[in-house]
Amino acid sequence: MPNSEAQKIHELSHSHPIVFFDGVCGFCNAVVDWIIKRDQKARFRFSPLQGETAKLILSGEERARVDTIVILKNGRTFKHSNAIAEILLDLGSPWRELGFILRSIPEVIRDLGYNAVAKIRYRIFGKSETCRLPTPEERTRFLD
Repeated sequence: MPNSEAQKIHELSHSHPIVFFDGVCGFCNAVVDWIIKRDQKARFRFSPLQGETAKLILSGEERARVDTIVILKNGRTFKHSNAIAEILLDLGSPWRELGFILRSIPEVIRDLGYNAVAKIRYRIFGKSETCRLPTPEERTRFLD
């Protein structure tokens, strides 16, 4: 695992926050689609937790916990509801304001809601056998 590759990814996160998501989760893929539609400046980059980029950046425990979304932004990682708040803040209005409201709620309460959804996501939204394949237009936004 070349350290220079991990360093390049950390540097990329300063201009393009990287969203790590469960690539086989129907809900998680819908969230990625939702972000792409609202990311007018095409800032976000994406990588499944099951991918090579995640192996370079995240710990084995973080990759094994596919019930969370992780964002690498400015070289720092954010998880669970903190990741959602960071994404909203970067999407601009009106989502930015929603991100500020979300951050005003104590993290323990936010994460209770986050974890409740995470527990039922496969039952409600399904699970694929393989990770999401980006469209040709989206390909440049996916790291692997």
